[in-house]
Amino acid sequence: MTDMSLFDPLLKPVPSPYFKEEHHTYRAQLRRWVDEHVAPFVDEWDEAGTFPRELYKKASEIGLLRMGFPEEYGGIEGTDIFHSIVATEELARAGAGGLIAGLMTHGIGAPPIAALGSDELKARVLPGIMAGEKISALGITEPSGGSDVANLQTTARREGDRYIVNGSKIFITSGMRCDYLTTAVRTGGKGFGGISLLLIEMDRAGITRTPLKKMGWWMSDTAAIYFDNVEVPAENLVGPENAGFLGIVRNFNGERIGLAAGANAFARVALEEAIAWARQRTTFGKRLADHQVIRHKIVDMAMRIEATKCMLENLAWRVDQGDAPIAEICMLKNQATLTMEFCAREAMQILGGAGYMRGTKTERIYREVRVNAIGGGSEEIMRDLAARQLGL
Repeated sequence: MTDMSLFDPLLKPVPSPYFKEEHHTYRAQLRRWVDEHVAPFVDEWDEAGTFPRELYKKASEIGLLRMGFPEEYGGIEGTDIFHSIVATEELARAGAGGLIAGLMTHGIGAPPIAALGSDELKARVLPGIMAGEKISALGITEPSGGSDVANLQTTARREGDRYIVNGSKIFITSGMRCDYLTTAVRTGGKGFGGISLLLIEMDRAGITRTPLKKMGWWMSDTAAIYFDNVEVPAENLVGPENAGFLGIVRNFNGERIGLAAGANAFARVALEEAIAWARQRTTFGKRLADHQVIRHKIVDMAMRIEATKCMLENLAWRVDQGDAPIAEICMLKNQATLTMEFCAREAMQILGGAGYMRGTKTERIYREVRVNAIGGGSEEIMRDLAARQLGL
């Protein structure tokens, strides 16, 4: 194993006001789980464009799917946002963003149900998700627009004890395999005030799903979903009618912090692979690591990662205390994805031809830079939202 003691808190613990003994214990448990159940198979799964459905049940057993959800529905209470960061960092060590995206879609699909759903809906839906028996996803983005949620076009017309849904969603992570789709629909007039959230069981008549091929995240299925007069029971409404935008917004801070944690973790994985290569590769009679230009690249990568880590952990703590620093979270998301982009590029330069070959983590991470920069709000959207929050 490569000696990464400068970068790995397990090998060289760094005093932290955020990570306690229980976080380090969970990190060690999860690392063993990833080494056994994930890391040996990610290349095979990525080439196949999928991973075994059985992995959801295994993830439930280790607590990955259950953290932060009510115990009465199969969740694990008593965890905090730093447990989630630990989980993201350890999953990222496999170097496959598609794994996190596909395995953890319940993290954006299920929270609105837990927070806003009726007791009946929660009891009916959450236990299966927590157990890894059912897959939850989120359906917001449409062909007509992504971040422009206020203008979504998918409609849900109330008829007695049911809604009739028509429209489409696109770029939906886990869209092909999900059992439940927490779906943004228009139940009222124009703008934010006419949006509701509806839980749609994906085996209902009138639903068509089409797989989408993409640049990265190969093992995570992505779909276009079409609704043609789909009948959904009225009791599947998540929260009050025409108040669904609140449920969408509640997801944003957690989703963007999660994306930032993942992006920075992937940047560190690229750094670690670059260091390992620089130590063993010899050019012009000496190791790559002995060339000043390579050493400076590595320091520049580490500098950005550590700065992003500090920003991430401070904002995570603020959110855990009940704060909602929207502008700073938008800036964090951009900071993290720009760090990932920089480190993926520099690691690729250090690895040279080897980095361009399938089988290196850096090659996969390089392909996945853009989806991190676009997903959850593009860099441009994040900058504009941050500016508005700052009163500009």
